[in-house]
Amino acid sequence: MPRPKPAPASSGGWFAGWGWDLMLGSIAAFYAVMAPYNKVEESFNVQAMHDILYHTYHIEKYDHLEFPGVVPRTFIGAFVISILSSPAVFVMRLLHVPKFYCLLTVRLLLSCVTLMSLRLLRVQVKKKFGHQSEVFFVIVAAVVFRCDMILLLGPIGLALLLSRSVSLLEAVKYCVSTALICIGFTMLIDSIMWRRILWPEFEVLWFNSVLNRSSEWGTHSIHWYFTSALPRSMLVAYPLCMVGALLDRRIVPYMLPVFLFVVLYSKLPHKELRFIIGSIPMFNVSASLAASRLYNNRKKAGWNLLYILMLGAFLVSLGYSAVTFMASYNNYPGGYALKALHEADSSVKEKMVHIDAFTAMSGVSRFCENEYPWRYSKEEEISIEEFRERNFTYLLNEHQSISGYKCLFAVDGFSRVKLQPRIPPLSLVKVPKVFAHGNLRDPDILSLNWPGCP
Repeated sequence: MPRPKPAPASSGGWFAGWGWDLMLGSIAAFYAVMAPYNKVEESFNVQAMHDILYHTYHIEKYDHLEFPGVVPRTFIGAFVISILSSPAVFVMRLLHVPKFYCLLTVRLLLSCVTLMSLRLLRVQVKKKFGHQSEVFFVIVAAVVFRCDMILLLGPIGLALLLSRSVSLLEAVKYCVSTALICIGFTMLIDSIMWRRILWPEFEVLWFNSVLNRSSEWGTHSIHWYFTSALPRSMLVAYPLCMVGALLDRRIVPYMLPVFLFVVLYSKLPHKELRFIIGSIPMFNVSASLAASRLYNNRKKAGWNLLYILMLGAFLVSLGYSAVTFMASYNNYPGGYALKALHEADSSVKEKMVHIDAFTAMSGVSRFCENEYPWRYSKEEEISIEEFRERNFTYLLNEHQSISGYKCLFAVDGFSRVKLQPRIPPLSLVKVPKVFAHGNLRDPDILSLNWPGCP
């Protein structure tokens, strides 16, 4: 009886299994460390994670009860990340590590959860389309790096029914049972957190899609996702994803439902990239197929020129990503201003800092706050004249001059990209965005060495 042949070693060894994840993880960690602050779109979940970790069951202290926002959001995601990060945060609290490093912890953990999802998709890409498609999928992701999902699940479910991958009876049974369990779970948790019976994501869907109230925050043309948002976010992957659908018909059944999802979302006047961000991984899969085909045929006439063009497009995309990273790095003046204020005043005297809406929306969260003697207020609707009568030690806001206060320093923020006739051809234009003011009635403030304002 012949001896069985040993199984061939997997191609690439350890790197093939985890190397790509390590590369994407390194990029995610770099972004999290270099641009750790958050904008207003992320503020609810960041504040919720802070409150879960620091206030635990004292719900009356939670930020969302004082600043609920336009529509309620679910706490489920914040709970998951907070529970996973709680051991590390517990140790840091015991060691009196500044809360800023807890912010880094939750952002890095969120990156890990996202990357694990991408890993599952990458492994399936490799099984379905081959190793080279997997490699190009990772490269594309690296270079470019809600109830609303009903609009995505609808086309996917219809595609599964038409392809007879699942029967109508099975679809109804599993969808209804899963939906009831999820709705019950979110209503249980979020009704406790919001102190009223509600299903947050249904209210969001009703507000955005039925009432169309989101249009009060700006509108775009019906083609904006296809002509602006996707090209800017996907870069070289955007034209490649369309080529991939033409070169490899196997991707069409996967790509078509995602395409229809973006089409359906285009009907809403108010548009943001984050609304359709879930479609980008599948578009990247199609782009990786096109890149793989160009690579395999790079030595053939005609194909070699296309391959060179693709490499050039990857380099341009990489340069564009570097520019957008620098813009992002300089896009959180509020966070940098609060950090600079903490570093400048190390006295043990109690200090009250007022943070206006613009500063709060450009990088400041509760993770950025220090313990005593620092205290903070985000009280809204205070006129510039009224600040003179209030007993704030410091002000962080967008106004350069306020009566009764001295402008101590200003923090620049990203304004625009400027073309220039030299290397590099692009430069960032920064202007003063957030101004720190000190109360003129406090002599301790005036005795410190401040850089002043422009």
